[in-house]
Amino acid sequence: MQASELITKGDLNEFKSELLTEIKRLVQLDGQGQSKKWLKSNEVRKLLKISPGTLQNLRINGTLSYTRIGSIMYYKLDDINKLLEGGLQ
Repeated sequence: MQASELITKGDLNEFKSELLTEIKRLVQLDGQGQSKKWLKSNEVRKLLKISPGTLQNLRINGTLSYTRIGSIMYYKLDDINKLLEGGLQ
C-alpha cells in the first residue's frame, strides 16, 4: 500500500461534512416543490392554533381523522384544509 492510498481521519471528517451538506441541500430542494401530505400533531396544533386537548376532542368526536403509526399520530393535510373550509363534519 502506498502513502497516497491511505485514508486519514481528516479525510473522513471532510467527506462527512460534504455529505451532510449535500443531504441538507437535497432535502431543502425536495421540500420546496411540494407540500407535505401528512402532518404530525404539533404541526396541526400550530396550523389551527389549538391546544392539545382541542385536537384530542377533534379526534374523539370524529371531526378530524388520523392515522397512528407507533406512538405518533398523522393527519392528512387535505382533511385539515376541508376542516378549515367547513367541509368536514
